[in-house]
Parts: sequence; structure tokens; C-alpha cells
Amino acid sequence: MNNWKHNHILDLSTFSLNDYNTVLELTTRFKDVHKSSSRKLPALQGRLITNLFFEPSTRTSSSFELAAKRLSADVHNFSVSTSSLNKGETPLDTILTYISMGADILVIRHESTNVPADLANYVDTNNINTSILNAGDGYHSHPSQGLVDLFTLANFFNPSEPSTNSLLNKKITIVGDILHSRVARSNLWSLTACGADVTLCGPPSLLPDEFKDFVLSPPPGQKIDPINKRGSVFIERSLKNALKNADAVMTLRLQKERMKQNMLTDLDTYHEQYGITHQSLKWCDKKVPILHPGPVNRGIEISSQLVEDNSINLISKQVENGIPTRMALLYLLGLNKNN
Repeated sequence: MNNWKHNHILDLSTFSLNDYNTVLELTTRFKDVHKSSSRKLPALQGRLITNLFFEPSTRTSSSFELAAKRLSADVHNFSVSTSSLNKGETPLDTILTYISMGADILVIRHESTNVPADLANYVDTNNINTSILNAGDGYHSHPSQGLVDLFTLANFFNPSEPSTNSLLNKKITIVGDILHSRVARSNLWSLTACGADVTLCGPPSLLPDEFKDFVLSPPPGQKIDPINKRGSVFIERSLKNALKNADAVMTLRLQKERMKQNMLTDLDTYHEQYGITHQSLKWCDKKVPILHPGPVNRGIEISSQLVEDNSINLISKQVENGIPTRMALLYLLGLNKNN
């Protein structure tokens, strides 16, 4: 793990193939620990990890807490409802309070884009030895979920040795509300880095044409792309065409809480045109795995029958893999504290 150079994990656009393989290798190891009778490792004993979720979360917050505890870290979970935010304190002052309390790693989710990045810049500028792990910021990025999905797919395609090569030349179709999805953006960076081609499918209101150019250049403020050759991104409006020759399908929920206006006329029509069902999957030329990062809106982006069909969907595997993947990320950031 000597090649790991990240003091913060903010966006997968900065990850090299070596970074991805390091995470996949560690996740494989921690997955075995997670399933064993002895579920704890002393790797982060004495370290303080604070989970600061300014937005609701079930899977991400719980798996970060469990991941930290599996590594024997001390864990503190911030609660908006009982915090001084209700007394007028700013989120920045709240965060600085936890830094003053000695947090080694801050896991942060916030509704506004770049809050984790701005905080990382603050701690670096002030020589504070605290790492920032982005657990989701606005529409921008959700790196840990992108890595969970990457491991889940790599493990499906190559259970004996999940790696970036497991995704090479695969076609991954992502269907749904791409516009408001930080998960989709993280998956675009990770999947194309591994040589997969990604087909995006959805109505124009939820999938602007500009997404076809999403990975052609690094995001603002990042000088170079650490990946020499990425897979391609395609946009397909027809679900039938998007599913043709797919090796895996991911569907995303409609994030109505982020929509500033009514971007759909009718949910039944949306389900008919873009809902993933056993019937629509017949357009795939073979049996393919189905992923969904959750939470699921049954009967809208995916049918209830498909959610309950564990012979084809990997939803429970994504949840299961969330703990060892986040163990890997916390462990890697914790390495920087061992001095």
C-alpha cells in the first residue's frame, strides 16, 4: 500500500488504476474478515472517526460506522437534530469543533457541492492532520458508492480475483435520473477508468446530451487525468437499444427532492418507458446482473418483482460490499496517521 498518496478521498476523477486496484484488493481481504467469526481488526485502534451527515442516510452512514468499528476505531456520529445547528451555528463551525476534538478522519455528507473539498483545502492550508472522506456532496460525487459498485461488478465478473481488468471492454448500462445523481457521476469516472463503456439512458430532462462528454477532460481545478485511456460514454434514449448487448444494468431512483421543477409529466409513463422489469430485460441478449445503489422506489425505476429476485439483482450484494469497501478506504486514510 506504499503507493497510496491520497490524504483525502473527494472524487474518483483523481484515482489511478493503481488506486482502484489497491481498493479492490483490500476490499477482497476485508470481505473475508467481515464474514469471519472474528470480525474486528486492530488496524485503526486509537483513531477517532467522526461521521458528519447533514443529509439523511441509511446504507452509507451505517456501513461507515460498522466499517470503522470493524477496524477498532473510536466512532462518533453527528446528529443534525440534536446539534447546535438548531441554535444558528454554521456547518463549518460544527465541523471545526470535531477537528478540535481530535478527529483523525471526517466522513462528510452535505447537500452542497464541494463542501468536503473546501474543508480538505482548509485543513491542508492550516496543516491540520485530519483526512476528509466525501460521503456525498450535492450532485457532484459519491466516491465510496462508486467503489462499492465497482467492486460488486468486478467480483461478479471475476470472483476469484476482482480487479480493474474485470471490467475491461464490458458494456454497463445506467438508466434513470442521471442529472441529479452523484452516484452516476462517480460510476462514470470509475467504470471508464477500468476500460468499460457506459451507456446512459433516460429522458432529456434527466439526461442532458452534455453527459456524453463527461469524462473527456478532468473536472475544473484538476490539471491531468490519471487514466491514459478511458472507456467511452454513450447516450441512448431508447431503453430497448440501451439494454442491447449490455453486460450489466444499473438503475437509479428519481431524486425528486433535488428537482427544482416538475421534470416528469407522469410516473406511470416513466416506468413504462424506463423502468427495469423482467420483461424489459428480455431486450438484453443474455442474463445480466442488476444493480441499484438505493434507496429503491419500487414500481418506478424498477419493479418489485425484480427487487425481490436475488437470482439476478445484486442489490443486497451492494449493501453487503459497502462495509468492506469502506473499511478499505478508512484503512488507507488511516495509514497516513501512523507516524
